[in-house]
Amino acid sequence: MLRKSTNAGRGSAVMTGVLLIVGLVTGILSVVPVIDGADYLVRASTNENQVLLGAFFQLLMIVSYVGIPILMYPILSKHHKGLALGSVAFGIIAGVFIMIGVIILLLLLSVSHEFAKAGTLHVSYFQTLGGLLREGRDLVNHVATTLAFVLAMLLFNHIFYQTRLVPRWLAGWGLIGSTLSILASLLFMIRFIGLDATYMMLNILIAFQQLVLAVWLIMKGFNPTDYELKWQKKG
Repeated sequence: MLRKSTNAGRGSAVMTGVLLIVGLVTGILSVVPVIDGADYLVRASTNENQVLLGAFFQLLMIVSYVGIPILMYPILSKHHKGLALGSVAFGIIAGVFIMIGVIILLLLLSVSHEFAKAGTLHVSYFQTLGGLLREGRDLVNHVATTLAFVLAMLLFNHIFYQTRLVPRWLAGWGLIGSTLSILASLLFMIRFIGLDATYMMLNILIAFQQLVLAVWLIMKGFNPTDYELKWQKKG
C-alpha cells in the first residue's frame, strides 16, 4: 500500500515538474511584441501569424496553470485539504482569465485589420478602442491571471514548508517570491509601476523558484513525510 502511494506521488511530482517548465516556456513564447509597440494598430495585422502564435501559446498555459494544482491536490489534501482545494480553485480562476486574455488579443487583431481597411478615417476611434483593449489585456494578464496563479503557488508552497515535502529553503523561497509577485501585480494595478524593470525584478524570484522546484520534483520527487518514514522503519 505504501509502495503504491509512493509511486503515485513520484508520478505526480514528475508531471508537476514538467508542467511547471511548460508553464514557464509557454509564458515566454506567448509574448507578442507587436501588440506592445506604439504602432500596434498597423503592425498587428501585418504580423498576424505572430499574434496567432502568441494566442496559441497563451492557451497552452492553461494546461499548466490548471493542471499543476489538480495534480498536487491528492498529495496536498492529505496534509491540508482546505489549502489544497483553494490552490485548485485559484488555478481554475487563472485558466479562465487566460482565456479572457486570449479573446482580448484576438479582438486587438480584428481591430488592427479594420484599421488597415479604414486607412486615415476614424483614426481616433480605432486608437481609443485599441488602447482600451490593450489596457484590458494588460490588467487581465498581469493582474488577474498572475494574482490567481501566484496565490495557488503561495498556498501549496505554504503546505510544502509545513510538511517538508520539498526542502524548506525551496518552499520558503517560493513563499517570498509569491509575495513579491503579488506586490508587483498590485503596484501595477494602481499604476505605481508599469511593465518595467521594477515589475520584472519583483517577479524574477518566483520564476526562478518555479524552475528550481520543477527540476527538484523531476529529479528527486517529494520527500517522504514523517508518517511515511515511521511506516518505512516498521517495515
